[in-house]
Amino acid sequence: QVIKCKAAVLWEANKPFSIEEVEVAPPKEHEVRIKIITTGICRSDDHVVTGALVMPFPIILGHEAAGVVESVGQGVTSIKPGDKVIPLFVPQCGECKTCLNTKGNLCSKTDLGTSGGLMPDGTTRFTCKGKAIYHFLGTSTFTEYTVVHESAVAKIDSAAPLEKVCLIGCGFSTGYGAAVQTAKVEPGSTCAVFGLGGVGLSVIIGCKVAGASRIIAVDINSDKFAKAKELGATDCVNPKDFNKPIHEVLMEMTGGGVDYSFEVIGRTDTMTAALACCQNNYGVSVIVGVPPAAQKITFDPMLLFTGRSWKGSVFGGWKSKDAVPKLVADYMKKKFVLDPLITHTLPWTKINEGFDLLRTGK
Repeated sequence: QVIKCKAAVLWEANKPFSIEEVEVAPPKEHEVRIKIITTGICRSDDHVVTGALVMPFPIILGHEAAGVVESVGQGVTSIKPGDKVIPLFVPQCGECKTCLNTKGNLCSKTDLGTSGGLMPDGTTRFTCKGKAIYHFLGTSTFTEYTVVHESAVAKIDSAAPLEKVCLIGCGFSTGYGAAVQTAKVEPGSTCAVFGLGGVGLSVIIGCKVAGASRIIAVDINSDKFAKAKELGATDCVNPKDFNKPIHEVLMEMTGGGVDYSFEVIGRTDTMTAALACCQNNYGVSVIVGVPPAAQKITFDPMLLFTGRSWKGSVFGGWKSKDAVPKLVADYMKKKFVLDPLITHTLPWTKINEGFDLLRTGK
């Protein structure tokens, strides 16, 4: 059956979301239709609004969510109606070169970097006012019902509170994994985290769980420092308080640079600053923020020649289908907290207000 429901449709860039009635087609073979219970707002969604992440329009955004399976298509065996699930914007097909490699997690079936906006079979499951609406990252969670491929959904503990664990669908896992999985932060090490949004705070949680002895939080908004300290930051630094480059400030603070640095903003200038502030021979810098489209980085290659490592991390380096249920289980065992990452809870018809809060750093 086609389901008619409400969704937040973005008809074009730099415009507000429009709450529309949409038709959601039934799941095809190896697809799952999900009733979305709760969804988070992520800067990556906003990048599409501003054009920094190029996607086709009209589109239903959203990729950090939790819900309940409504129906499944033919051939779906791992999931049944009624299961609690988290959609995965990085799928895990289990068959491509990356999925088969123990080091990799960026499945070739992902829509990230291709801007396709369609299901794997090249079609869409959404229509509105007779027009086909594009999907976002194979998830599209700003809607009451969505359809995802079986490789892009993880079944989770039925006791998990969906309004908290939805963060494991993107922000939390991305930051936490960048620290514990991509950088592999060690006990006693020194870390610097640039950007204290939800993902940056999740990096701090990861550094702390990994046993870092010093965690320096960097942001131009000092209002973010109290929460960073609550979650484990030992020092907070505002670049605006200094009349020299921030990497020099951090070099001096640490006597030669941090062991690990994380750029969790998505700006090229902070990416090079994060690289420059880590120890020149064995420092590791991880790019976690989505880089802006059509921008290039210029940097002195001597920064790398001396031995630093520069790495990227998508979804925290986790193999999504395997890791998400385990991360939910870890949350249930109180291995980490999620509550401090949630600043506001709004009815989803107030999605535009939610984005205003994001853009004003609240």
